[in-house]
This record gives sequence, C-alpha cells and structure tokens, in this order.
Amino acid sequence: MSAEMILSDWTSKLAEYLQFPFVRNAIIVGVLIALCSSLLGVTLVLKRFSFIGDGLSHVAFGAMSVATVLNLSNNMYLVLPATVICAVILLAAGRRAKLRGDAAIAMVSVSALALGYLIMNLFTSSSNLAGDVCSTLFGSTLILTLSDSEVILCIAVSLIVVVLFILFYNKIFAVTFDEDFASTAGTNARAYNVIIAVIIATIIVLAMNLVGSLLISALVIFPALSAMRVFKSFLKVTICSAVLSVICTLAGMLISILAGTPVGSTIVCADIVMYAVFAVVGRLAAKE
Repeated sequence: MSAEMILSDWTSKLAEYLQFPFVRNAIIVGVLIALCSSLLGVTLVLKRFSFIGDGLSHVAFGAMSVATVLNLSNNMYLVLPATVICAVILLAAGRRAKLRGDAAIAMVSVSALALGYLIMNLFTSSSNLAGDVCSTLFGSTLILTLSDSEVILCIAVSLIVVVLFILFYNKIFAVTFDEDFASTAGTNARAYNVIIAVIIATIIVLAMNLVGSLLISALVIFPALSAMRVFKSFLKVTICSAVLSVICTLAGMLISILAGTPVGSTIVCADIVMYAVFAVVGRLAAKE
C-alpha cells in the first residue's frame, strides 16, 4: 500500500470519528486542559515545583478512593477541595515549612498514593480493582464519555484560568523570579501563590480523566522545558509552551484515535518527541 493510500485511509477514518460528538468533546477538553497546564507550567518549573502536578494528582487519587468508598454521586465534591487544600499548603505555606519544595511534594505524593490504594483494597466492592486503579493512574476512556455539562464546565474553567493569567501576568512574573523582592515591592506574594495553587489543583483534577494521575506532570513540565531550550524570555517561553502543549495534545489524541493507543501515554510520547526536536534546535542555535 502506497503512502498516499495510507494517508487517504487515515484521513477518511479520522473524518468518520470526528462526526461523533463525544470525540469532538474529548478533543476540545484535551486542548483546553493542555493550554491551561502549560501556562502555569513555566511558573512551576522556574519555582522548582515541577513535580507538584505529580504530587497533587496522587492527592486527587487518594481523595477519589475515599469518594468511591463513600459512594458519592459526584466525587468532585471531595476530590477538588482536598487537592486545592494540599496545593495551597505546598505552594503558599511551603516556604515557611520545615519540609520545602521537592521533599514536601514527595512526602505528600507517596503518602496519598499509598493511602488511596490501601483504602480501595480494604473497602471497595469493585470486581475489577486492578482495572480501576490502572485507569486512574494511567488515564481511562472517561474522556470519551464526557457529558455536555462537563464540557461546559471545562470551557468555563479554562476561560477563567486564561483570564486570570493575563490579568495577573506581571504579578505572577514577579513572584516567579523573586518572591522576596516582589513582597518588598508591595506585592502580596502569598495571595498570588494561593491563586496559582488553586488554578493548578483545578487543572489537575480535570486532567486526571485525560492522561491519568501518573502522567499529569508531563503536561506541566515538557512544554515548558521544550520552550526553554530555544527561548529565554518569560513571555516567549510561556507562549511557545502553550502552543507546543496544544499541538502535542491534539496530535496525541488524533494518533490515539487512529492507532487505538492509550490517550495519555500517546500525548506524553508526543511531548517527548517535541522536546527532543527543540533540544536539537536549541543546541544548533547556540553554536551559531
């Protein structure tokens, strides 16, 4: 079969899938989550909180385990507040705590993951515990079963995140690079850390159904690190990171649809490839 025939077959297959509303909804939500996570990803990487996505996703997993055992009709009522509280503690109060940065994140991450799995083993009545845990950790097909209300919620949250980031861009920039100086200049650094924490926690909870709790950090870290290999200014890195994140997520989801591969893992692989490309481009540019 020639390359043209393969391309034509893929195009027709993709067009067929895109006729289904649930596929279009999944792509919309995936792109919006990627955009929001990349905007704050640059800030988190520069503040040495790259793995906060991993830590908070494990907190969300633990809270989801409790919500499952309690048979809550909507686990968001427990998962979102628990994740937000931990995010605020790690980001807003972390500088004055005895355990800072990666140590605090590692402790919270391991503890929440272990407790969540223990709770599910002790109290759940599911006949497919291994499947439930695997889907939560590595992503599931729930992204393809989103209701219209969930899509609208994601769109609304994404708009709020983008608007907040644009409105407070200068303050976020100041807090990112020199929190002490920003506080001296009259900026309420703790308040902006709380805003960042609440936003990133919300994004992580929304993203769990897309890539799973173990892969969420990739959405935060890879686009930012890729952009940093080529660009140096905060604004250029942020814009490039957002564009790369959207492209990789869209490509990963389309490839997943065509090849039948796991959505989350495919998106992460697309991010890895893009990072390798930008690493080469950055090295070539440095030699010139």
